[in-house]
Amino acid sequence: MSAGAFAVSVNLGDVERMLDDVASSCEAAARPAAQAGAQVLYDEVKRNVGRLKKHTGKLDRAIYQAYSADQSDPRRAVYHVSWNARKAPHGHLVEFGHLQRYEITFDRNTGRFITHKDRPLATPRQVAAKPFIRPAMARFEQAITAARERFLADLQSKGVVTA
Repeated sequence: MSAGAFAVSVNLGDVERMLDDVASSCEAAARPAAQAGAQVLYDEVKRNVGRLKKHTGKLDRAIYQAYSADQSDPRRAVYHVSWNARKAPHGHLVEFGHLQRYEITFDRNTGRFITHKDRPLATPRQVAAKPFIRPAMARFEQAITAARERFLADLQSKGVVTA
């Protein structure tokens, strides 16, 4: 080194470890935060279904929220809120409405509706939509707020951020 020059050595190992800890804490908080947001939407969908005239209750029992492992990664958690079409195959008819072309009866013994394709209606009737999923999207801002609050609460509990 020449006269008047100096050298500074900085070990960033501690800073890198701290940043790794923050990243790990954020990744761990992602899934509970996403679930908190999904819960807001799930609760609204359940309320919407509860407002419908119930015939069998299958649609209400078919509403779910589920973690999607294949669409998630360590930095992103995805939840789906919908209805199980195997348990309530008529869900799309309720959500979007439909054209009823045949006579339908309810069999009390089996608890199922029967479409009689051998008995067409003289005049098909338009059955109005009674959406239960789409109106829940009006709660999206509350879902985002719930997710954000849960995320920050988890990070605060770990000392990563302060209030």
